[in-house]
Amino acid sequence: MKQCFGYIRVSTQKQGEGASLEAQKDAITAFASQQGLSVIKWFEEKETAAKSGRPIFTAMIRRLHRGEAAGLIMHKIDRSARNMRDWNLIMELPKYGVKPYFAFDNLDFETRAGRLSANLQAVIAEDYIHNLREEAKKGLYARLKQGLYPFKAPIGYLDNGKGKVKTPDPKYAPMIRQMFELYASGQHSFRSLHEEMYRRGLRNTKGGRVSMAGIETIMNNPFYTGLMVIKRNGQTYNGIHEPIVSTALFRCVQDIKAGKCGPKVTRHHHLFQGLFRCGLCGGPMSPELQKGRVYYRCQNKSCAMKTIREDLLEAHIVRKLTALVVNETEASKLQVAWGERQSEVDHAEVIKSLELRIADETTRLARLTDLLIDRTIDKDAYQLRERDGKLRLAELQEELAKLPDPAAETAKHMQFLELMKSLAELYILAERDEKRVIVRNCFSNCTVSPKNVYLEPYDWLQRGKIACPVLVGAHLRGEDRTFTKLFDLLKTRPRAEDAA
Repeated sequence: MKQCFGYIRVSTQKQGEGASLEAQKDAITAFASQQGLSVIKWFEEKETAAKSGRPIFTAMIRRLHRGEAAGLIMHKIDRSARNMRDWNLIMELPKYGVKPYFAFDNLDFETRAGRLSANLQAVIAEDYIHNLREEAKKGLYARLKQGLYPFKAPIGYLDNGKGKVKTPDPKYAPMIRQMFELYASGQHSFRSLHEEMYRRGLRNTKGGRVSMAGIETIMNNPFYTGLMVIKRNGQTYNGIHEPIVSTALFRCVQDIKAGKCGPKVTRHHHLFQGLFRCGLCGGPMSPELQKGRVYYRCQNKSCAMKTIREDLLEAHIVRKLTALVVNETEASKLQVAWGERQSEVDHAEVIKSLELRIADETTRLARLTDLLIDRTIDKDAYQLRERDGKLRLAELQEELAKLPDPAAETAKHMQFLELMKSLAELYILAERDEKRVIVRNCFSNCTVSPKNVYLEPYDWLQRGKIACPVLVGAHLRGEDRTFTKLFDLLKTRPRAEDAA
């Protein structure tokens, strides 16, 4: 009785849990009994045959070349190989004294007709896989064009089944948003952010710690803004899933990562890091921890500026905010001025301006496609510009959608005036990160000289200057530096008399 190996295969682990492998094994056992063959060892594989290099199949062929069996029995040709390289390995077995058998097809490899029929079926099996792959690609790209993401949802989103929109994970989506905000604040490096997000409870899909590479992948993924970028071909699609992160915040993070803006991060996360500059040379005042105290020092060795302690800087800030408190008379003037400036005409002009910018960006994207067709730019440059253009367009659309109603904005101004009457007290009661927000939103120029700490308030804070807040700060363009964010922060803080 000729001794043979038996080989059975399914394409995936999930298929291996079904009855397919047992059915193949039963068919091969029945065939061997009819042909007087004996199966001395079974080789079972759960991997696609579309690509060559299957480990169990390769090991089996190697053992057959060593003469460990005189035959190889398989169920069908498409169970043995779906690519011509592996099929050639099977066809060459007779050179090593090994005869292939197929239980279902019952082909005779010793005749020309048998070999020809087997080769034709192998070609058909390979063509089937190629056609299946192309049809699968068509289905994937059709979903992408519909705004659906046909792949596994990234951390922060939930999979709802095939053909369904990814939805924000109520547990992890807020953490993803916090992660972007923390990095954009300039107070964290990737390393410190990695530890901080683990402390806050962020976990990967297996419940373990998100790796450093995973953190960076999240920060680079525009999916969180509503865009879908396919790495294999670089194409960008507009998704219909709900964004977790605003486009402005995402772009701010990318700029900080690229070194275009933002202060240098240290592991100590000092209170005024990146906020003060030297009044003599204009260089940054860098914090240093010495004997339990934080000192800010100009790093220019030729500069005459000495160090200043952090607690002294904070004392100057409190005194300045105390002097900027809005009294009843000034509050009345601001109330009248804001009411006059918040006109429907101004609001309509802002809307028109944004709509024109959106139209220009849409036209620019259309021209970009023409440049690719005309071969003025290569595909890589096109994909990079397309992604940046769609991010800018999404940012403008977000800005238009979030444009406040004039009446509601005026009411918010009035509430803010009440908070301004105790701004210094609110600063004292604020948390560490909230203090940084207050300083950023209140002072446009913070410098230190040997005999003076200079804090220049924004126009909307200065007495006698009744101006509407404006968005300023190129390196913080993703952060609202008008009174709006400050208002949202301070309205949740207790007043000094309430704390007492």
